[in-house]
Amino acid sequence: MSRHLCWMAFLFASLRSSASFSRRSNIIGRTATTAANLLTTATAAGAPKTCSSTKLFSTMTANPLLQDWSSQPFNLPPFGEVKTEDYEPALKEAMIAHLEDLQAIVDSTDEPTFDSVIKAYDQSGGLLDKVQGVFSNMCSSMNTEELQKVQTDMSAVLSKHSSKAYTLPGLFQKINQVYQTRLESGLNSEQIRLVERIHMDFVRQGAELSPEAQEELSQIKANLAELRTKFMQNVLKDESTYELVVTKNDLEDCPDSLIESSKQAAVEREKGEDDYVITLSRSLVEPFLVFCKNRDLRWQAFEAWTQRGQLDESRDNVPIAQEMLKLRQKQAQLYGYKSYAEFQCVDRMAKTPENVMKLLEDVWTRAKVSADKEREELEAYVKESGLDLPGGIEPWDWRFVAEKVRISKYSFDESLLKPYLSLESVREAMFAVSGNLFGLQYKPRPDVGMYHPDVDAYEVRRKSDDKLVSIFVHDNFSRQFKSSGAWMSEYRSQTRNLKATDDEIEGVPIVSNNNNLAKASGTTLLSYDDATTMFHEFGHAHHGMLSDATYGRLASTNVLTDFVELPSQLMEHWFAERQVLKQFARHYETGEIVPDDLLDKLKAAESFNQGFGTIEYTICALLDMAMHQIDNYDDFDIIEFEKKELERLGMPQGIVMRHRPPHFLHLFASEMYAAGYYVYLWAEVLDADAYAAFEEKGNIFDPETAEKARKYIYSAGNTEAPDELFRLFRGRDPDISFMLKKKGLV
Repeated sequence: MSRHLCWMAFLFASLRSSASFSRRSNIIGRTATTAANLLTTATAAGAPKTCSSTKLFSTMTANPLLQDWSSQPFNLPPFGEVKTEDYEPALKEAMIAHLEDLQAIVDSTDEPTFDSVIKAYDQSGGLLDKVQGVFSNMCSSMNTEELQKVQTDMSAVLSKHSSKAYTLPGLFQKINQVYQTRLESGLNSEQIRLVERIHMDFVRQGAELSPEAQEELSQIKANLAELRTKFMQNVLKDESTYELVVTKNDLEDCPDSLIESSKQAAVEREKGEDDYVITLSRSLVEPFLVFCKNRDLRWQAFEAWTQRGQLDESRDNVPIAQEMLKLRQKQAQLYGYKSYAEFQCVDRMAKTPENVMKLLEDVWTRAKVSADKEREELEAYVKESGLDLPGGIEPWDWRFVAEKVRISKYSFDESLLKPYLSLESVREAMFAVSGNLFGLQYKPRPDVGMYHPDVDAYEVRRKSDDKLVSIFVHDNFSRQFKSSGAWMSEYRSQTRNLKATDDEIEGVPIVSNNNNLAKASGTTLLSYDDATTMFHEFGHAHHGMLSDATYGRLASTNVLTDFVELPSQLMEHWFAERQVLKQFARHYETGEIVPDDLLDKLKAAESFNQGFGTIEYTICALLDMAMHQIDNYDDFDIIEFEKKELERLGMPQGIVMRHRPPHFLHLFASEMYAAGYYVYLWAEVLDADAYAAFEEKGNIFDPETAEKARKYIYSAGNTEAPDELFRLFRGRDPDISFMLKKKGLV
């Protein structure tokens, strides 16, 4: 399974964190192909609130982004009214309003206290949150060429606003006064945590640097924002323009769902009547590599997939990535750190690059042994079957041969499972699991206007008292101008820290899940991996929907990076359960429940090819950490570095990096996952251990354990340190053995 698609989170993050100064993060992704960096610096993109500067509603009432949204259901954005030309003036007005909010804190003659400084700071920037919530989401979900221009024009402007907000004269001094007396001020634990996190945000954004260093840092961050935007747009362009036109004969023996989806792609791209199209959408290219018998066509698709970010000389991401590495190193040095990796790890559970490398190298060593055994198994099959592969198994052959071996060894043909995994069935399973665990119910709202006809909206209510918990937005299909991958984001984050004039609905989160499924003309069928990805993003969604923090800065996914994937990866476990599949995996034509023998084969084959998948991921995390530990990038060549690192580490033959540097969006369209791609594996240690708590009870929906998961994993946000939250849930520190067993590495 490809577990690492959450990166869209970053793209957003890059838009909101490098570009803005906000209190909450709100995009988390599962794939590295979609688009918004989750949380690039210590900022967090946040939830819209009622604008504190009422003059804005009178000066630009024609701009729907600046208007009062109370006439919209649940104060949702007026998607149908917003035009591309509205974003730039709205963002500029919102930045002015944000600085006015902050200046009011500075100018206050009241004694600096938690309420007058920290609470007020947490409430600031409501209009900017509101406008950026729409802007950043659209830059990932509907990033037209016109919007890309706005994104490019505004990236440095928003970044410099963020720097200005963090270095506003007098603001940090007041925050620091409250920080210094926080333990003697009668504050509760959540308030102390808020003071400490905000103080750290400012320190990590340069508040303690000299004015000259602050100016240099501001320019570095502005340059990085522009480069991130360009990097992301180059990948988006490659993905949206590439097409491999094939015939139906070329798709012989491919599943009907792949044939239908490639036909739909041809129709959307206005190809000939007999044409079928393979795009660089993961839901098309990966099954094509699994099932296509034509080796040359597999090679063509694989080459394009692995060369994203380099497909066109005018869109070469190599020099962009190299310049970003240099700028990040300068940034780290301004703070007094030896490397950017060291700077990033300080505010994470891992604490140091050495701790990260210890985990990665342990798993890498075990995975190489597993992958080598898998290759031997594949080679034996090729020899016995007479499969014609001159030169041996190449990277574009591995998935194809592995599927043959899976069928031969386990009699498990995944294409036979797909008819039982319609989009509707998987979504029904998601909602049922959510209801069983957390008592939530989902009411469709087709009457609520969204930004595209394929997007669905739901009211999420608590079964026990019908209380509105969240609005859930589900955007499932791949389309032009949509970033690839899968991710969770927010238009509005949960908070109870509302102003007296705010409508209570402004504290109710608006949470979105984006996927990139290949849309069929009829019923859309999912691969097992696609369905798992939907559960993964739904786990992120619960982190937002179930958030129960008093203050926005501590709410939702605004947690340390190596904890943020725990809620998502934990949710995946329920989809793998026979109890769930037997209830919801129904044949899309006959309604027949998935047969037991098919599930038996699925279970038997669950650890098959795990070495391959672990190598694909772990090499990316190792390269990421190695690249960001360099302390001098003079004469650095990222492609040569990639080649030498793979040789040094002994990369198994026939496997390549899942994300090569020129299209590694996690790293270069984001700050959050830079020197941080390891977090999926770190969180996998946590999620495997956490799910074992349910298994030990003998009930995967055990109410007591589910309530503890809600309280300490999904609802707590950043109100307590993540290691303490895990101990409160499990009663001890995490145990790596559960993850190693799950991956078949012991």
